[in-house]
Amino acid sequence: MKVAVVTGASSGIGQSAAVQLAKRGVGVILTYSSNREGAKETVAQIEQLDGTAVALSLDIGDTAGFPAFGEAVAGALAGAFGRESFDYLVNNAGFAGMAMIEDTVEQQFDRLTTGLFKGPFFLTQTLLPLLADGGAIVNLTSNSTLAQVTAPGYSVYAALKGAMAVLTRYMAKEFSVRGIRVNSVAPGATRTRFADDAFAKNPEIIPELARTFALGRIGEPDDIGMVIAMLLSEEGRWITGQDIEVSGGQNL
Repeated sequence: MKVAVVTGASSGIGQSAAVQLAKRGVGVILTYSSNREGAKETVAQIEQLDGTAVALSLDIGDTAGFPAFGEAVAGALAGAFGRESFDYLVNNAGFAGMAMIEDTVEQQFDRLTTGLFKGPFFLTQTLLPLLADGGAIVNLTSNSTLAQVTAPGYSVYAALKGAMAVLTRYMAKEFSVRGIRVNSVAPGATRTRFADDAFAKNPEIIPELARTFALGRIGEPDDIGMVIAMLLSEEGRWITGQDIEVSGGQNL
């Protein structure tokens, strides 16, 4: 059985990616931060598919905890899957933050930098010895890095997601000696708990936002999760070093 590590899989895109991978027969080690109940729900969905899943706690903003997390992954691999390595990594965990450039404070800047760039960078480094040769990685970026989707207030968030897109290309180059493919997926606005559950709290913004999409609606988690699963699977075997926008033609 192939095994994937999916970070931030207690809801939204991460949860969808974990379930979509399970539908393809992949075992899942998923992580959560504060949403333990959501992680249990993801595990339950996978078990309903006769799959195997293990939920582990991870704070993507606490790099000091990564060595212990690596040990926990090794333990889960041995205990639940009889493996010493895993095959796929999805760097999805992160958080949003919004402020105009003139109002951004250094503490907020540093928090976003750690959660959106430093964390995924060093988590990948930590898990790399456990990632099997011939495996694959998908990083989550954002179409906010694109000129046609520039929105005031997201300068730091978008810049860091842009950094992840560049990092993806360098990972693809460096890890290719082990046959490991690395791509990133750039979602458009998607119905998740993003930005403090903004869509659930402010449903009135959805119709106007939907009009900016060529396909006439905002994204759903499965729109992204299925692409992630495809890129990790055999269908994506000749794709590496790419940042793929999945946005339904936002601002096309």
